[in-house]
Amino acid sequence: MSAPEVVPFADEHLDAAAALLAARHARHRETEPLLPARFEAPAETLEEVTRAWESDGASGAAAFRDGRLAGYLFGAPRDSGMWGENVFVEAPGHAVEVAEDVRDLYGLAAERWVEEGRPRHSVIAPSSDDELLDAWWRSGFGKQQAHGIREVPPDVEVSIPDGFEIRAPREEEIEELIDLDLALPAHQRRSPVFGGIDWTRDESREEWLKTLAEDNEKLLIGARDGRPVACWAVVTAELGSENRGMFRPEHACYLGFAVTLPDARGSGIGVALTEASLSWAHDEGYPTMLTDWRVTNLLASRFWPRRGFRTTFLRLYRSIP
Repeated sequence: MSAPEVVPFADEHLDAAAALLAARHARHRETEPLLPARFEAPAETLEEVTRAWESDGASGAAAFRDGRLAGYLFGAPRDSGMWGENVFVEAPGHAVEVAEDVRDLYGLAAERWVEEGRPRHSVIAPSSDDELLDAWWRSGFGKQQAHGIREVPPDVEVSIPDGFEIRAPREEEIEELIDLDLALPAHQRRSPVFGGIDWTRDESREEWLKTLAEDNEKLLIGARDGRPVACWAVVTAELGSENRGMFRPEHACYLGFAVTLPDARGSGIGVALTEASLSWAHDEGYPTMLTDWRVTNLLASRFWPRRGFRTTFLRLYRSIP
């Protein structure tokens, strides 16, 4: 098949792009039916495509064959303080009929992005589309983040290891809670992740005091001999910054924070906290739970799939020297 005609993406392409995105989502749901069914309708995906396209600084490309839109790709910058000088292609930001065309689309779009001084590129792609992912691999991208989903079972037996308890956090142990809070970014900064953000004790203390006062998430502490050594936090999925639109089934919850101190890893408390989180989610009427993890995090990338989470979307990443 010959290469498509590729031009800059424009408002006039939105309707046809929505139809392509709806078709992509329908194929995605064949492998993961927990994803929201409503985005199989172009009227629904049009809202998603339009929202993403109207982000500040959005730009991209459209591919045509025989005068008909055959694919599109666009992205927009995110906060450079966290992401560096970047362009982020959200889940609604690309869809193609022929996977290979994404390389032509990226070729045009990335030229502008790099000229604008934005060499860090992220793409959210369906994890089940092997041909599409292969096209991204051959465009210089690799896996960075996985987004997972699983059913909330009706009956969960919580097996707490000997010497541990699971309970709510207490304000008087805030220094121990700060230790937990700082343990996760410290782990993420190590090899082979080399990620994470700097987070001071004062910043963590302020966040913990706010969290304990607001009480808008379910916090579960794993304690050994009274000392907090692990923490799991579950919220309604709407509170997760990435859990919107095509990511989020109706009435899902999000396991947004999980950390175990190094001296408690391998004890079974993380498994017990996951079981307790699922039990709470069932009692609250949530049928589905979401979470996410860095694929280079050796612990997380093995732990969460073993807990029944199936990857739905991947965040791909390329940094151009």
